Order: sequence, then C-alpha cells, then structure tokens
Amino acid sequence: MIEVPEAFARSTVEREGEAGAAWLGELAGIVEELLGRWECVPDGEVTHGGVGIVVPVRRRGEGAAVLKVSFPHPGNVHEPDAFAAWGGRGAVLLYGRDDQRFAMLLERVRTSTLAEVEDGDEVVTVAGRIGRRLAVPAPPGLPRLRERADAWEEQLREDAGELTHALPCHVVDAAVATVRELGRVQPDTLVHGDLHARNILRADREPWLAVDPKGYAGDPAYDGGTLLKSRALTLLGADDLRKAVHRVLDVFAEAAEVDRERARRWAQFHAVQAAFWARRHGFRIARGGPRLDRLTEFVDHLAELLTERR
Repeated sequence: MIEVPEAFARSTVEREGEAGAAWLGELAGIVEELLGRWECVPDGEVTHGGVGIVVPVRRRGEGAAVLKVSFPHPGNVHEPDAFAAWGGRGAVLLYGRDDQRFAMLLERVRTSTLAEVEDGDEVVTVAGRIGRRLAVPAPPGLPRLRERADAWEEQLREDAGELTHALPCHVVDAAVATVRELGRVQPDTLVHGDLHARNILRADREPWLAVDPKGYAGDPAYDGGTLLKSRALTLLGADDLRKAVHRVLDVFAEAAEVDRERARRWAQFHAVQAAFWARRHGFRIARGGPRLDRLTEFVDHLAELLTERR
C-alpha cells in the first residue's frame, strides 16, 4: 500500500473538511485498484500537488509512467480531456483515465520545473511557446470561458462595493471592460487555463512539457494573465516595476503569438481579481498580518500599472 504524504493529507482536510478526510481514507485502496487494472508497480516516492498525489510507476512491458489521483472537484474534471486533445503536443501524454476516480496514467517527466530557471526572459519565452502549441481547436464539452463572463462581472462589482480597498475606480472599470469586451466573445480554442512555470516540467521526449491543465476553451491571451500573476513575486525586487511588467508582456506575446494588448488586458483583469481575493481570503503564502498587507499593496500597484497602456 502506498503512503499518502502527511503534508498533502493535512492540507486536504484543512481545505475539504470531512469530505477530504473520507476521500483520504479510501485513497490508498483506490491507488491499489488502479495499479492492478493498469498493470503497474510503484517505482519511487509518492509526491503531490495542491489537490492530488502522483505515484511514479512502471507499466508491464512499457516502461515509466505516473499515476495521478486527484480529489474529486469540478476544477479537475476536464484535465484528461485536454491531454487527450493535445496528444502529447506540448504536454505530457495520457495513457489511461478513470474519470469516476479522477485518475490518470500519464507520461513520466522529470521533477524539475521551469520555475527553477533563473533567467526570467527564458521562463516567459518557454511558457509562451508552450501556450502557443497548446492553442488548438477545443473539442465539444469543455467549459467555455465566455460562459463565465457574467459571473466574473458580478463578482468584480460585488467585491468593489463590499470590500475596503485602495483600487481607483478606473482600475476596476478597466477589468469590467475586459470582461465585457473580451470575455463574452472568445474563440473555441483550447487553453491551459493555469499556465505558470511550476506547471511546466523538464522532460526527455521534449525539453519542456505542460502538466495540470484546467482544460478551458477561450482566448489564448488569457494564459498571459495567469502567467504574469504567477511571476509577480519574482518582480517584487525589480528596480523599475513598470518596465519589468511590460517586459513580461512583450516576451510572452511574441513567444505565444498573441496580441499584446489582449494579454495586457487579461493580466490586468487577473491582477484586480487577485487584489480582491487577497482581501477576502488572503494568499496561500500569507493568510494575514503584515506580509499579507505588503503583498496586497503590491498587487494593487500591479493592477494599476497594468491598467496603463504603453
């Protein structure tokens, strides 16, 4: 029987409560069942992400792979659909799936991520090129980002009205305008949905491959916003934050072959969302106190900078 990492078990119970505890109680048995069905044996230490465990395995006669089992959550439903549509193009290969168990058998890649690369331009270039390769016609049945536009606008207005914040009106209005002008009319293009450096891993078949997609259909420039948001902490010490932010946008737009202005607007929208989220929930790395205050102030500033056209 596999051993579930203690840190993963603890965070799952903290986030999901009794449902998480019940699922954890069944997890080892689920893994054993899947190992038998897919004729695999464990081949290394169990690791984990935010919502699932990853078991290195060897398939009978077919070599290395990983078994990923995630907590049943709506955000995880379409991950295998995305992998199936890509067929290994810019992302890991899907060997098997059990949608009821929220489980997949996937190509094994290395454990090092793009986040470990020190050159910021290289990080953004690689991510942009991956994003470009992943932008293929979306199959039917995937969630369309345009269908979330009404909820996005409602939440932005609710947050702006209910929360104490320092965001100028024109900054919030710009995020709402993006939802109205870009959010409601988006192509049926498959996008990663959570594109950032920790979701791009070194591999042998190709230098880098993506993991952990959300499997959305929408504007490929949307992923520029998720990437820049994830790069925010690396920009904290920038001598010229405005210059650094616009450099990320320039490099991403060129590598991903997307319209730079659309990437800027989506990044601004993500920053405003993050600023309000911080006030309601905090950040994973700071739930309260002076550090959360500093990070929230920084995100506010980032949202203002991104509101400016260059």
